[in-house]
Amino acid sequence: MPYDNTFVHPSTSLIGRLANRIVASRPLLRTRRALLSRLPFLQLASDVANVVYCTWVVDVAAVAPLVPRGITLASRNGRTLFTTLTYAHRHFGPRIAGPLRRVFPSPLQSNWRLYVDTLPGGIPADGTVLFVKNVFNHPLYALGSRVFSDALPSHLAQRFTHTEQGGRYDTLLSGGGGSAPDLRCTAQATDDRTLPDAFAPFFDDWRDAVASLSLQHAAIAHVEDCDRLAYASIDLPIDVDAVRPLKTVGPVGCGNFLAGIGATGEPMCFVVPDVAFRVLSERLL
Repeated sequence: MPYDNTFVHPSTSLIGRLANRIVASRPLLRTRRALLSRLPFLQLASDVANVVYCTWVVDVAAVAPLVPRGITLASRNGRTLFTTLTYAHRHFGPRIAGPLRRVFPSPLQSNWRLYVDTLPGGIPADGTVLFVKNVFNHPLYALGSRVFSDALPSHLAQRFTHTEQGGRYDTLLSGGGGSAPDLRCTAQATDDRTLPDAFAPFFDDWRDAVASLSLQHAAIAHVEDCDRLAYASIDLPIDVDAVRPLKTVGPVGCGNFLAGIGATGEPMCFVVPDVAFRVLSERLL
């Protein structure tokens, strides 16, 4: 069975306990699905900035508990790729709002994912990722995505910073007592586009790696309460030529989750300066 991705609020206060109960309410989830399945999907939009990718080569066996049945990962010689990407939204909200979207908040988000080779039934899944963790710094988005979306299994960080200054990117994720994972990474922009040796079985060169790791059109996630897969179509038109390589400064601080799957040591890092992000549709498979 897939691993437990239960939401736990970082606070044990009354608000935190209430949030846990709302997110875990199966009647609420069933009612939401029944209502929204009869309505057109409300597309979402954001102009995201400073998208920092960190990718490790890990053993397929180490991440097997994260993979729903019927899913095959893209792999080479028993190894696969695991990526965290962390970024700043610019007014994440309904696309239909147009210029009024500027009234929506601009949260920080971190997506943690694996790369899918085939879907159940052996269906090819080019350009599809499997969401394992998603983290927000804003309770409205963490709770809202849990309640209103099946494809974004989000968590709320106790502490979350993601800044850029002079080509230096500092990221800190701390779950505290909640279910959000931990990560600390500092990376500096560089001109070195050498493909690390560990990635040679997967890609021809650095540019090929960037394109494969960043150009996706769909994401899936396991939906625990109904034991199904959620499939979201996305639009992420990244200009590969605008992507900048990064070099980590000092060791990367990996929490228990990353250490547990072997995502340790120096990752391959790069940054997408900005891109217009769209969520186009979502459905249960």
